[in-house]
Amino acid sequence: MRMRTARAIQLVGVGAEMAALRLCVWRSTGRALLHSKHPAQFSRANISFASLSKGRKAAISTLGVLTAGGAGLALILHQSVKASELELHAPSYPWSHGGMLSALDHASIRRGYQVYKQVCSACHSMEYLAFRNLVGVSHTEDEAKALAEEIEVVDGPDETGEMFTRPGKLSDYFPKPYASPEAARAANNGALPPDLSYIVNARHGGEDYVFSLLTGYCDPPAGVSLREGLYYNPYFPGQAIGMAPPIYNEILEYDDGTPATMSQVAKDVCTFLRWAAEPEHDQRKKMGLKLLMGSAIILPLVYYLKRHRWSVLKSRKIAYRPPK
Repeated sequence: MRMRTARAIQLVGVGAEMAALRLCVWRSTGRALLHSKHPAQFSRANISFASLSKGRKAAISTLGVLTAGGAGLALILHQSVKASELELHAPSYPWSHGGMLSALDHASIRRGYQVYKQVCSACHSMEYLAFRNLVGVSHTEDEAKALAEEIEVVDGPDETGEMFTRPGKLSDYFPKPYASPEAARAANNGALPPDLSYIVNARHGGEDYVFSLLTGYCDPPAGVSLREGLYYNPYFPGQAIGMAPPIYNEILEYDDGTPATMSQVAKDVCTFLRWAAEPEHDQRKKMGLKLLMGSAIILPLVYYLKRHRWSVLKSRKIAYRPPK
């Protein structure tokens, strides 16, 4: 037992001596490098494509060819998809509600509802909009009630179990032009008129697309033939649209006396559709303005408190003083 202990002590001593020797060598080497007039020269790794083996050259070349081919194929497919659409992208129009703090033109919303009621409602539905949504936006409560009472709603059953019709109420939704999608297709040569409740958000370009579509009907170019019942519109995907030109100059007479030109009618109905798809438009911008004004007051106070409270903690120095 004593011999093992002595042997262990001897090994520990040898290990300590070796560690001390390594430390001395490292220190002397570092000093020599620092005080040397000729700095040490290190060999650089010279790796080039020519120095690689044939297998590695073939692997790198194959990887490069596959990468370039995949990128080219993706670009060709992207261009082919774009070429298959062949529609003209709608330009950006300066809408009065397009600014960060701009509200919707509520007079235009009222005229747009008149356009929808007299022109668009013959084929397109707005099943997610009720007459009560018009109150305080484009019509008064009495006007909205009068508009609702113009329609007949099938309700029931009554006490005898029979269905009955009644005048519309504010809680009723806008009437549908067709009883079913099949009836809508049968009346429009197989084309289904889309619901206009969220059409502005459902189409790329928003109201710019709808405005361009309504005013973009023209004669097909040379070499383009359309079958019977289709009309040429460069803004519609495929250019062949089943909807006849819906608006033209003086198609209706506005209640407020505004001239009903084609561009004015398209602008009003697009503003109405923007409100229908986003009724919280004005309220959202009001809340954003309040948030910006509140942040302008709160953020400087928070920054001052941060500097006042945390400056001591961030600038303090922690020193360790070992006990004597």
